[in-house]
Amino acid sequence: MKVFSGTANRPLAEKIAQYLKIPLGNAEIRQFNDGEIAVKYNENIRGIDLFIIQPTCPPGDNLVELLLMIDAASRASAKRITAVIPYFGYARQDRKDQPRVALSAKLIANMISTAGANRVLTMDLHSASIQGFFDIPFDHLYSSAIFVDHILKMKLQNPVVVAPDIGSTKRARAYANRINTELAIVDKKRSGPNKIEAVTLIGNVQGKEVILVDDIIDTAGTLCSAADLLYQSGAKKVIAACTHPILSNNAVSNLNRSALSKIIISDTLYLPEEKKSDKIDVLTSAPLFGEAIRRIHNEESISSLFNI
Repeated sequence: MKVFSGTANRPLAEKIAQYLKIPLGNAEIRQFNDGEIAVKYNENIRGIDLFIIQPTCPPGDNLVELLLMIDAASRASAKRITAVIPYFGYARQDRKDQPRVALSAKLIANMISTAGANRVLTMDLHSASIQGFFDIPFDHLYSSAIFVDHILKMKLQNPVVVAPDIGSTKRARAYANRINTELAIVDKKRSGPNKIEAVTLIGNVQGKEVILVDDIIDTAGTLCSAADLLYQSGAKKVIAACTHPILSNNAVSNLNRSALSKIIISDTLYLPEEKKSDKIDVLTSAPLFGEAIRRIHNEESISSLFNI
């Protein structure tokens, strides 16, 4: 077994390799002057069970880099290639809900398979149905395995789990079941991408400490508007647990000004200094990914990882 990393989140890859007690593989990734990416493995990988760690977060070069690393490994006769994608980008376009739109999630799935990947490992897909777009084995991890324990240690008084939109209901219900508490839902109406027109609360948060659960923080508009609504509805405290911190545009400023007292995120995406905040707590996903990789290599069960 060998583990290699792209450039999108090398710190996470180093932690995963440390968990597995193996050195991170030596791969050379460079760019020509025009931005074209070149990939080369600087060690023998013939007959190796190979794991490539690379989230497909913005910019699009990260996706191209993953595809080239898979292709290079396939041409170098790796025995099995597993694309470890902590954050699976282009997942928000997973169905044709408007005329003349692209199904980006399906297209990316086809590209990863065509490049030569034999297996995919990821965490908290925007829509679990994306697994069906792949014709190769697909392992889906859940951040609740690292978030729930942290939330329980916070010893919240009279907690309630809230889904910030209808699409997050199943994820939020799983948290509510594990924390053994009630569930509420914020129903939002969009007027366009990243634009929220109206929000309505379904459920009771009066006098309770709220845990908002979501998979992605992009501009943070959904979380901030949901937190405002919850406080207006009588919540004592609002924290958020979100897996993938994209934090585009003025997201960090929005979070700092919001009613949220704490935002818990994972390190599936690299968080630069300018995106850090006293409100943001980062939990590492390295042990979970590392254990999943070990089990895949040893042909052991992945599902038992979720038995918290």
